Amino acid sequence: MERTCRNTDLGVKDINREVTILGWVSKRRNLGAILFIDLRDRSGIIQVVVNEGVEIPDIRNEYVIEVKGIVERRSNPNKQLKTGEIEVNASKITVINKAKTTPMIIADETDALEDTRLKYRYLDLRRPMMQRYFDIRDQIKITTHKYLHEHQFIEIETPMLCASSPEGAKEYLVPSRLHQGCFYALPQSPQMYKQLLMVAGFERYYQIARCFRDEDLRADRQPDFTQIDIETSFLTQDEFLTMMEGLIHDIFKNTIGYEVKLPLRQMPYKEAMDKYGSDKPDTRFDIHLHDLKELFYNSSFEGYRTAEAIKGIKVEGVANVTSRKVIDSLTLEAKKFSLGGLTVLKMEGEALTGSFMKFVSEEETAALIKEFDLHDNDILIIAAGPYNRVTPLLGALRNKYGKELGLIKPNTYDLLWVVDFPMFERDVENGQIVATHHPFTRPKDEDLKYLDTDPTKCISYAYDIVINGYEAGGGTLRIYDQDVQKKIFEILGLSDDEIKEKFGYFVDALQYGTPPHGGMAFGLDRLAMILGGTDNIRDVIAFPKNLAGVEPMSGAPTSVTKEQLDDLGIKFDEQK
Repeated sequence: MERTCRNTDLGVKDINREVTILGWVSKRRNLGAILFIDLRDRSGIIQVVVNEGVEIPDIRNEYVIEVKGIVERRSNPNKQLKTGEIEVNASKITVINKAKTTPMIIADETDALEDTRLKYRYLDLRRPMMQRYFDIRDQIKITTHKYLHEHQFIEIETPMLCASSPEGAKEYLVPSRLHQGCFYALPQSPQMYKQLLMVAGFERYYQIARCFRDEDLRADRQPDFTQIDIETSFLTQDEFLTMMEGLIHDIFKNTIGYEVKLPLRQMPYKEAMDKYGSDKPDTRFDIHLHDLKELFYNSSFEGYRTAEAIKGIKVEGVANVTSRKVIDSLTLEAKKFSLGGLTVLKMEGEALTGSFMKFVSEEETAALIKEFDLHDNDILIIAAGPYNRVTPLLGALRNKYGKELGLIKPNTYDLLWVVDFPMFERDVENGQIVATHHPFTRPKDEDLKYLDTDPTKCISYAYDIVINGYEAGGGTLRIYDQDVQKKIFEILGLSDDEIKEKFGYFVDALQYGTPPHGGMAFGLDRLAMILGGTDNIRDVIAFPKNLAGVEPMSGAPTSVTKEQLDDLGIKFDEQK
C-alpha cells in the first residue's frame, strides 16, 4: 500500500493525475456496466467510478479498500462534497479488510439509538459528524496551547493520585496496596496544586487537566471530564478576564470562524438571578422575571402576603394552547423545586382570567397588565416562596419556553461574564453557611468587614463565563492572606484540627510569601459541545459514560477478582 494522498487533498488541479487512495466503502451503487463507490477516509468522501473491464472484488459497505486510478472531472458535480467536482476512475481495487454488516448506519443521519451508538462507539466515531466534533475539540486545544504560550504561561502537570478533600462533589477513591486502609482521591480539579504553583513562583500556569467527580449525570456532565486549567499571579480581576477573553476570541475564530466581539459584558450575579432566574442566563431571548413582591404587598392571599419572594414571567401567544394538562405539568415542575405550586393566568381579550383571580383585586389586575404589557393570548406564570426556589423555577420555565417557541435564533452565540457572586450561601436543607464556590475564594476587599458580622452579605471575586446558557468556565481570585483563610474555614465550621487534617499542607504554604493570585477553568468538553452545535456532551467525548455512569462498550465499571481485592486488603459486607 502506497497511499499518495488523502481524499480531500484532491481537486480539479489534480485532473489526469494517477493516485492511490485508501479508506472505507461508505456506499456502493451498481448500475450493471458501471459501479460507483463512495470512499470515505478521515478527510472526507470521494467518488470512485469502476468501468466495465476492471476486475471488481466482492465489496460491501465498510470494507477497507485500496483504489488505484486517474483523477477525472465529474460530469454531474456534487456541491455537497469537497471533492464534488472530481472522481477517481479506478484501474485496480484491492480489498484490504472485510467488515461484518454494521449494527448502525455509518452516516451523519444514523438510525441507531444512543445505547447502540455507545456500545459500538468505534463505529459511531466513523461518522463524519462525529469526526467534525473531534476536529473542533482538537482545534480548541491547539489554540489554547498557542495563545497561553504567547502570554508567558507554562504547562505543568499535577498529580492524578492526590489526598482526599472534603470540598465539592463526592470523590472517586483509589485504594493503596502499599498502605492498606488508606486511599488516594482522583482530583475533582487541580485547585490546591495550582495555587501552590503560584506560591512556588511560576506566576502563570496551565494544563489541560483530567478531572473526576462522582456525581449524578445529565446531558452536559460526565464523571470524568477535561478542563483547561489556568492560574496567574499579580493580576487584577479585570486584567485576568481581559486575558481570558482573548483566549475565547481565538478559540471561536479558529474553530468555527466566529468573531466574538470584545470586551464581553459583565452581569452581576444578583441581576442574573433577579432577571433571568439563573446564574448562567441565556440572554438571546426576552422572557424576563419580574419582581411582584411590592405589587402583592397587601394581597388577600396569605401565601403571597407572607412569601419571601414573588416573581413572574410572561409568555406571549400561548394562552390558547395552555390547557389544564399543560398547567398541571407546570405545577409538577414547581414541585421539583420544593414549591407547592404556581399560578397560571391567561389574558383573554382584555381580561386576565384564571381560578386565582378571586384573590386579585382590580388594582392588582391593572398593575399586572401594565407591569408585563399583557395582550390577548399571553399567559402569566407567578411563583411565590423562598427566593432560592422561586427564581430557579422561573428560570427553568423561561428556558423551556424559549426553546419550545423557537425564540432563540439558530447559529447565534451569546457570551458574558457573571460576576460578584455571594461568598457564602445557606444550605436549603439545614440552613448552615456553605461556600458558594470553594473555601479559597477571596472576599471583596470592601466586604471583609462582614466576615465578623454577617458573612452572607460578603461578595467575592468570583466569575463565570456563560455561553448560550451554559457555564463554560469559572474561577475566582484566591485568598493569599493566611489570617483571612483561617477566618473563612472558621465560618464554614471547621475546627483547627479539621483544618490541619484537611488542608494542613496548603495552610502552611500560605505562610511563606504567597502572591495575590487567581485563575479559572474552562470546560473543554462543554466548549466543544457548544461550538459543535450539539446539546449532548457525550457527542464530544471519545468513549463516554451513559446516564447510569456505565461505559456500554467495555462495560465499565466491572467486578474484579477476589485476589485483586485481597491484594488491597478490601472486603465487602456480604449482608448488604
